[in-house]
Amino acid sequence: MEAVRAKSDSLKMKQRVVGESGGKTLENQLNKVKVGIKENFLQFSLLVFINLFVGSMVGLERTILPIIGSEQFGIASASAALSFIVSFGFSKAIVNIIAGQLADRIGRKQVLLVGWGIGLFVPILVIFAQSWWIIVFANILLGINQGLTWSMTVNMKVDLAKSTQRGLAVGFNEFAGYIGVALLAVISGYVASTYSLRPQPFYIGIVLAIIGFILSLMVKDTGAHLKLQAKEQTFQEKIDSKEVFKLTTWKDKNLSIISFSGLSTNLKDGMAWGLFPLFFTIGGLSVGQIGTIVAVYPAAWGFFQLFTGALSDRFGRKRFISIGMWVQSLSLLWILFSNSYWLWLFGAIFLGIGTAMVYPTLIASISDVAHPKWRATSLGIYRFWRDSGYAIGALMAGIIADILTVKWAIGLVSLLPLIAGILASTRMDETLNKKGQ
Repeated sequence: MEAVRAKSDSLKMKQRVVGESGGKTLENQLNKVKVGIKENFLQFSLLVFINLFVGSMVGLERTILPIIGSEQFGIASASAALSFIVSFGFSKAIVNIIAGQLADRIGRKQVLLVGWGIGLFVPILVIFAQSWWIIVFANILLGINQGLTWSMTVNMKVDLAKSTQRGLAVGFNEFAGYIGVALLAVISGYVASTYSLRPQPFYIGIVLAIIGFILSLMVKDTGAHLKLQAKEQTFQEKIDSKEVFKLTTWKDKNLSIISFSGLSTNLKDGMAWGLFPLFFTIGGLSVGQIGTIVAVYPAAWGFFQLFTGALSDRFGRKRFISIGMWVQSLSLLWILFSNSYWLWLFGAIFLGIGTAMVYPTLIASISDVAHPKWRATSLGIYRFWRDSGYAIGALMAGIIADILTVKWAIGLVSLLPLIAGILASTRMDETLNKKGQ
């Protein structure tokens, strides 16, 4: 009996020593970790470059897929033509929630690599599609790819940045992503007009997915940075994902307004993605002119995020969100009531600027409010509501366009950003803590 007790005491002593040494090892690792964009410049820059390829996967389809639906598959109904956006939006929205939870459990890098592996199948399916529903299925995979890869590049940049750099960090991320969207919208339109709608533009997509995967192998996971931020922030028990969902969706005033603003923004974009090519075709523009307008909008969106995200770190989130939502609404009305290429181009630029004012600011604001222990989950839920807007916008726009007209669809959709801006200006608190490091 004494021998058993002695053995038990010895085992407990070993466990205590191992625990203490493990704690010291973790402490030593955290002491080596530095938070800040400058302190993690190479890692941060690599993540920015990777998101250029993430956005390019979407830009590949932006100009030509609605035209493929009407010309190669004979789809006359607007709601049926926009079904590929619905499938993309819902799959991306759902995966955003899963991605956030997976990131909190298994790490950002692993989720990023899985996303690129799935993305490789998207251009291959589009190339060989013999029916429209294969295109729809390919866009389900594209939504999964975007939900995993784009979510992780955002989360990893936020992990690396100081609290007063979150707007800047997200601004760089979204800048790279939407410049990728714009570049490939132009390139795919040019390749399609030079060769054909399929398969030539989608060969590019295969190359993009392979490069994105290889670059992601070079990324270091940011788990240590996340632990350091959680340690330095005020203690808070980790709450379960159901409670985070409630907080982000309706229980927390700030988080719920942010989620509605994100949904309204992408609802507008889902409509623009699906109906702008049709609207401008009816207006008599060529495929090249349509490609330019369709590209200028995300280009302005991407470029100005370099400034809006950083400015929100200095002047606060609330005013950028409110004004940005109103600019989007007014830009849609400008496009609706204009009747020439140059006026439409002008409207597309301001639509991009309005979107740029809110896109990085909303994510930075979520990061201000959410605790590091459940930040990725909250961001995933926000992105669920935001990217549901793609699907809801495409559904609404398609149904309204079929029942009424394309112009009615654009006009009615413009009301939602207006409402979101009013809510942000009257009910939302300023979330930026300028004393945070």
